[in-house]
Amino acid sequence: MLKISVLVSGGGTNLQALLDAQSNGILKSGKIVQVISSRRGARALERAEKAGICADVADRSECGEDFEGKLLELLRKFNPEIIVLAGFMHILSKSFIENSGAKIINIHPSLIPSFCGKGFYGLKVHEAVLKAGVKVTGATVHLVNEIPDGGEILAQKPVPVFPNDTPERLQRRVMEEAEWVILPRAVEAMCRKLSKVIPYPTKYPGRGIITGMTSSGKIALAYFIMGRSASSKARIFERSGDELIIKLTRQDKNFDPSLILYAPLRVFEGNIIVTNGDQTDTIYDFMKAGKTFEDALRTREYEPDAPHYTPRISAIISESGYKQSILKRAGKFFFEYGFERGVGHLIHTYDHDVTPDKVLPSFEGEPREVKISDDIEEFSNSLWDELGEAYRVALYVRFYEKDFSDYSDRLFNTNTL
Repeated sequence: MLKISVLVSGGGTNLQALLDAQSNGILKSGKIVQVISSRRGARALERAEKAGICADVADRSECGEDFEGKLLELLRKFNPEIIVLAGFMHILSKSFIENSGAKIINIHPSLIPSFCGKGFYGLKVHEAVLKAGVKVTGATVHLVNEIPDGGEILAQKPVPVFPNDTPERLQRRVMEEAEWVILPRAVEAMCRKLSKVIPYPTKYPGRGIITGMTSSGKIALAYFIMGRSASSKARIFERSGDELIIKLTRQDKNFDPSLILYAPLRVFEGNIIVTNGDQTDTIYDFMKAGKTFEDALRTREYEPDAPHYTPRISAIISESGYKQSILKRAGKFFFEYGFERGVGHLIHTYDHDVTPDKVLPSFEGEPREVKISDDIEEFSNSLWDELGEAYRVALYVRFYEKDFSDYSDRLFNTNTL
């Protein structure tokens, strides 16, 4: 679940809309962990404290030029993935936006690009709307960039303007009918988007490996397989001691079993080997002979399954970090990483869905960086859900203790024996 910090300056009515959405299940992919007010005594701070949420203050009048520095200092207490500006009456600098490490979302009380930008805030927006004589106004949720109200629009909702409206009456209607409705939904949508474990551009990544470290320092790995043909779909993962094997749920003579039946995970003297084919055994045998991960894979190549020529992907985890590799027609590529809390890397076999000539293009570029939470249930379930029901076959996830002394794991199979 993603962490959300909310920046406020006043009463906190939009904050309350987010808190209510969190209580009633509309906002479920993220959690508000912090509220920061730009002035002391703001009613929003009371709302935060009542909800049991950390309430901090970076008073603009006290901080002066160090205001943004104080905000960043407070934000680092939680390192949120999302920052919501909910009635936050200050324009943030490009430097702050770039150094926050989060997506910043703002709610503006008009239909951008109308009545927005520098100088348009609070009642001033609604006064301008009434002066212009427009019949419809509304609210906009957008990402924040260095241009005031100039970031990507995430959601909008129109609200009618009536002949007898005052700025105060119109402000209330816009809040009730638009702001309080679209802000929680937009934040939830962004949370879902950012919490996806797999940042791939295809519905069919094929087979994939994730290696890395959880946010609390556990060593993590995941391996998944997908299938389109009957033979590919008729597989399950099964534990075999500390290792993993694949079995068939039905027999079919019209396939090469070496390409779909293999040991995806083996362990050699504290080194965890994960691959998408029988190169697992090649790596194991080479290491047993005192040779390296790279030595082993230089003797192998992509799979002989024309026209796709599926890449062979492999990874190895040791105490010092992890390596990943992909062997494809374009060459043999190796990647090496040290451990970083909460960060992993994903490599998979296919980069896009089938081309017009029905070829599955190979994975391109470097492994994708992914976030790995400390909750194995949350991580595993999210990963399984993102694979989708149409083609997913099996998933295995393992979290080791820091010293590799023990591990917990989760196994998912679409099929059963």
